[in-house]
Amino acid sequence: MSARSRIGISGWRYASWRGDFYPTGLVHRRELEYAAERFDSVEINGTFYSLQRPSSFEQWAEQTPSGFVFGVKGGRYLTHMLRMRNVEAALGNFFGSGVLALGDRLGPVVWQLPARAVFEPEVLDGFLGRLPRTTGAASDLALRHDAKLKHDPVLAMDPGIPIRHALEVRNAGFAEPGSLDILRRHGVALVRSDGAGQWPLLRHDTADFAYVRLHGADELYASGYTDAQSEAWADEVAGLVTGVGDGVERDVYVYFDNDARGRAPWDAEALQARLAARGVGDG
Repeated sequence: MSARSRIGISGWRYASWRGDFYPTGLVHRRELEYAAERFDSVEINGTFYSLQRPSSFEQWAEQTPSGFVFGVKGGRYLTHMLRMRNVEAALGNFFGSGVLALGDRLGPVVWQLPARAVFEPEVLDGFLGRLPRTTGAASDLALRHDAKLKHDPVLAMDPGIPIRHALEVRNAGFAEPGSLDILRRHGVALVRSDGAGQWPLLRHDTADFAYVRLHGADELYASGYTDAQSEAWADEVAGLVTGVGDGVERDVYVYFDNDARGRAPWDAEALQARLAARGVGDG
């Protein structure tokens, strides 16, 4: 089995986790290092809200071991403000900001759409078609940045690293056949997004990998996952990795975002253990 699962958390700097998941006395600058000893992937959230400093990406790469990867949230400026239109300069700013300094620790980039976003074939096709599939293509985009990038673009040291993309939607219209066809043509994964019933949980495989975001089973960003709910997700993830259903083995990235009451890391560890018991994990 060549496919594997990676289970992690969405973000890692939460004050309420100190003295709970993080041991009392652990200095803040070591929190990522501590999390990376327990998970083989973490999702970077700050990139969604604003362009980050190149030094931050460099430090995050240095603080994590070989084989670790980051999921990276694409900037909301592209998805929420520009609404996936006229995005070339903004894509240049995003990829030139330092994302490529992650090197081989760069995992999938996830683009989250607001609930108001509806399926518009030309818009979706145009946006997905502009996303870079390699670090070299991302470097080319970075050179086309605009003045919003306040420093020279950070380019890839290795231009040959593949970049995967996932799309998180909150509108059932993106489950229409036309939308799924566009996602499959571009090899973009439609995120399985559990939002405590606040938006539809869509289960459609549109790429050679799967991306799962778990925001809370019953209360958005707050509630944990019961043993039964965790078992069900373990079954689903294991099925994706082993190819149950369509025969395609997929890498699966799972991030827990139910951080408000500190449930995320514990639920991630529980899911890891259930998958290990099924012989699913590192591939």
